[in-house]
Amino acid sequence: MNVKILVVEDSKTDMMLIKNMLYDYHLLFAYDGIEAMQVVERCPEIDIMILDLNMPRMGGFEVLQALKQNETYQNMTTLILTNYDETENEIRGLELGAVDYIRKPLNMGSLRKRIEVHLSLRRAHQSIAMQNAVLEERVLLRTRELEITRDVTIHALVGLLEARNIESSNHVKRTQWMIKILCEYLKTKNAYAEILNHDYITEIFQTAPLHDIGKVGIPDKILLKPGMLDLEEFEIMKKHTLYGVEALTHELDPDHTASFLKTAIDIVGTHHERYDGTGYPYGLIAEEIPLCGRLMSIIDVYDALTSERVYKTAVDHEQALKIIQNERGRQFDPNITDAFMEVENEIRKIKYKFIQTVR
Repeated sequence: MNVKILVVEDSKTDMMLIKNMLYDYHLLFAYDGIEAMQVVERCPEIDIMILDLNMPRMGGFEVLQALKQNETYQNMTTLILTNYDETENEIRGLELGAVDYIRKPLNMGSLRKRIEVHLSLRRAHQSIAMQNAVLEERVLLRTRELEITRDVTIHALVGLLEARNIESSNHVKRTQWMIKILCEYLKTKNAYAEILNHDYITEIFQTAPLHDIGKVGIPDKILLKPGMLDLEEFEIMKKHTLYGVEALTHELDPDHTASFLKTAIDIVGTHHERYDGTGYPYGLIAEEIPLCGRLMSIIDVYDALTSERVYKTAVDHEQALKIIQNERGRQFDPNITDAFMEVENEIRKIKYKFIQTVR
């Protein structure tokens, strides 16, 4: 048989008995614990170890402890040899990782049957492990496919904005990287460490480019007007948040809602809310506004202030900081405003890394 069994026994009589009883197996032998560990290191693919507890130099309990501490050998099936009066040793051996015990004097039928049972269990565990590995690979592949679909969808939607001359790719990149910088800083603060985990920051980064996707529903005469909007036009423009939410909500399955779509909806629907409750479209106040919406709000305003448009000139970085600071606690979350000021130098670098285009 290809099954490898290591017999660790200092009694030559018992060793010979086991050799005769298991004549059709591939047997390896060690006369104490030290030799056993040397054999295991040379031949880690051993299937079963039959281990005597009472041996010179290094006993069976020490071998079990050594095996337990090494991940390479933790899955080895170990059967301990005991005498009829060693119940306590049997219990201790099982606690240290042995799966069964064999009592002396040895009985051929009992020994062979126990070996067969544990080999069957071992094969079953290995089969389950292989099946789990295949399933995990399939899950990873499917997850990657979904990620690719998500990224393509986001890029396609952002492409709609650029095609209609609504937003430049530079604005999208700037706000995306600025919000990531702000998120990474805030997660170092205790108040935000739990919510701003890796997955949530990744979702915010990926979906931030969609914040103005609802503008595709705004008429060109308003959207592309080379000047300030009147009150009626502004009321229409404000609806872009709801248009965006409606468009993304159609993509949701009530039973299997992708978390990144939920984040996208929060950003799209709430990035024009104000901390004092006077924003739109819902009039949310303070922490009623999702965190991603509060983050997007300050980033979007900063980039708008420092960007030139056909109907306005840009303000410089320092002036934009003053305007934002003045809106602390009114338009913007005070804690997020403070964090923004802490990373303003990194924000400025991103601003000028992606050169703007006048629109």
